[in-house]
Amino acid sequence: MNGPRQGRRLILWRHGQTSWNLERRFQGTTDIDLTEAGLGQARRAARLLASLQPDAIIASDLRRARDTAAELSALTGLRVHHDPALRETYAGDWQGLTHEEIIAAHGEQYAAWKRGEPVRRGGGELETDVADRAAPVVLAHAEKLPENGTLVVASHGGTIRTTIGRLLGLDSRHWESLGGLSNCCWSILGEGARGWRLMEHNAGTLPEPVLGDDD
Repeated sequence: MNGPRQGRRLILWRHGQTSWNLERRFQGTTDIDLTEAGLGQARRAARLLASLQPDAIIASDLRRARDTAAELSALTGLRVHHDPALRETYAGDWQGLTHEEIIAAHGEQYAAWKRGEPVRRGGGELETDVADRAAPVVLAHAEKLPENGTLVVASHGGTIRTTIGRLLGLDSRHWESLGGLSNCCWSILGEGARGWRLMEHNAGTLPEPVLGDDD
């Protein structure tokens, strides 16, 4: 008899710190650069991820994710495939505003979002819209992996949360139960006999606060 199949592995890796993270300013699809600290986070995390011997890397095409993924590419020699479907949630009028400014201008909508209701933040995307575009891209690249292969996905906190929720088969009302990722931390999904399983969450670096659009 053959032993149990370990299966494929997905590493969903959030980008490094940006100035808007520090200012608690909603980024969404706005293309913000990493800070020097964020670049340092990416370099440190890349050394840890390289030791897991990934077979492929895909990334959002926004600079903060591209530059994070580039650090792992430099260490592994793997080419990064960039896909706009892996971008952060588009948040319309909320983008560029701090949480305090959003509460002042869109208080009712903000409260509904925090209650877990389906909300098009700032007239943008629903969380299910994000999962609809991002999860199929991750699965398509996972299908190309060798047996027991590892895919690294460099993306954004909200996109990673919704993708994990979709791949685990959780109802969208319960996606909030997956806590946010700190900058340059990651979650690992492993392939089991009955589908994907969450093996690690918000792992990989020294404890950092969660500073992002989905906190």
